[in-house]
Amino acid sequence: MPRKPQIHGHDTRYMKLQKNYCFVCGMNNPDGMRLKFILDEERQTFICRFRLSKRYTGPPGHCHGGVIACILDDAMGKVNKLHHVIALTREMTVEYLKPVPLHKPLRVEGREVSLHGRQHVNMAEILNDKDEVLARSRGIFIAIDPEKMFAKYVER
Repeated sequence: MPRKPQIHGHDTRYMKLQKNYCFVCGMNNPDGMRLKFILDEERQTFICRFRLSKRYTGPPGHCHGGVIACILDDAMGKVNKLHHVIALTREMTVEYLKPVPLHKPLRVEGREVSLHGRQHVNMAEILNDKDEVLARSRGIFIAIDPEKMFAKYVER
């Protein structure tokens, strides 16, 4: 039986037209994190497994809170791909439950909470290899027309 192709959190018609310089997931950003998200279709959840290097240090041996927020924001943003839209963060909250360690296996999971017209409400969690939730977020995203909003920035 042929393997089903994996759905990546980076694929939309619009994103295929240009390079991706996103700090968290952009493969074209030499200074970015280059995290790769995969859709768990059964759970309708985007997942990324990763380790953080000392480059992302906040408290000694642990990740900076701003980097944690970036990862959670990106994981929540990927969820909008389920509806084939580009949606921008309007608001997000972050709960820092336990320090996020450097050099340890981690994963982030993003999933949908609700959808109301153009407003997408999503959540994400960063977990360690013991499935302990280290940080959690909830965000409101507004679907936009990328052709109108980003036309002057598109590489031709």
